[in-house]
Amino acid sequence: MSAKRLGLTVLGATGSVGASTLDVAARHPGRFEVVALTAHRAAEPLLALCRKHRPRYAVLAGCAPDSALERRFAEAQCELLFGAQALERAAADPACGAVMAAIVGAAGLAPTLAAAAAGKRVLLANKEALVLAGALFMRAARDAGAELLPIDSEHNAVFQCLGRAPLEAVKRVVLTASGGPFRATPLENLAAVTPEQACAHPNWVMGRKISVDSATMMNKGLEVIEARWLFELEAERIEVLIHPQSIVHSLVEYVDGSVIAQMSNPDMRVPIAHALGFPARIDSGARALDLGSVGQLSFERPDLRRFPCLGLARAALREGGTAPALLNAANEVAVEAFLAGRLRFTAIAHVIESVLDAVPSSDAPDLATVFAADARARRVAAERVAREMGEAA
Repeated sequence: MSAKRLGLTVLGATGSVGASTLDVAARHPGRFEVVALTAHRAAEPLLALCRKHRPRYAVLAGCAPDSALERRFAEAQCELLFGAQALERAAADPACGAVMAAIVGAAGLAPTLAAAAAGKRVLLANKEALVLAGALFMRAARDAGAELLPIDSEHNAVFQCLGRAPLEAVKRVVLTASGGPFRATPLENLAAVTPEQACAHPNWVMGRKISVDSATMMNKGLEVIEARWLFELEAERIEVLIHPQSIVHSLVEYVDGSVIAQMSNPDMRVPIAHALGFPARIDSGARALDLGSVGQLSFERPDLRRFPCLGLARAALREGGTAPALLNAANEVAVEAFLAGRLRFTAIAHVIESVLDAVPSSDAPDLATVFAADARARRVAAERVAREMGEAA
């Protein structure tokens, strides 16, 4: 008799991580059953996924109820739900055992927290859940007995390298970063880079917002904050190295001098397959790593003049409380403005720093406090973007 299939919900199914998740799951039809797929407003891409993967239902979180859309999804034998509350229902559905949390940004916090509070296996690709509310999220996961498996290639690599080692045996973890498309661009040329250039990542295929975060290395700063909570490590034990080849995804150094690294080709299906199959190993579909062809692996320390966002993220982590939420909100507003052509690339860091200076942080005892800080930071960031536009005119 075959084993029962694992019910899988994919939050953010139309994004790059969602697509990779469904690719891996489709390679193992006897192991996984897709329960629900969600998107924000991308109705047509979501409908195409529903026709292919046959979930029980789908969610459009950013759309009002639409009877015509409901009929089209019903023709694909899929119930369509609407609104943010439906996201939380999908995340906590008893039919689903694992939730891929791949909604980008602060919008992913509530449904990811709902999955943790329901005791699910949470495949954590939404780093903002821990950036905004690390202590609250980890407490909810512990209380409910949720299983957190990181999906970011760096955190998944650390998870693999740690194994069952006690934390006192770990000297430090090293998160690697590609350095993005502007690692060697003269500093004086950065102000003129375009959104298209910033989104042309040299190694990874990612969404536009995450691609810009990689180019500024804010992505790595957020990952440092995430690692602090995932692995219960002090900030001083989390380092960042630029590794242009994106082959070594992270390293763990132990007190005995041993350094263990996890390596693979840059393909998100590798960490996704690890988390979906854990503790078993399953085929990801990724190309095998040929170190003989790679030839050389190089590393360098990041220059904070080129990547000031990394320094801002570390400062927010040291400040604690709502400071990481302020940082994330300001970054989301600034990146959105840059992608819309309303802000220079180098002004992203200026906007974030001015928000952190203008909005005092506080303790973060509950989600209401976190969301209030997020909202205030967004208002101030929008004002700073308008100011930067005026000065650039």
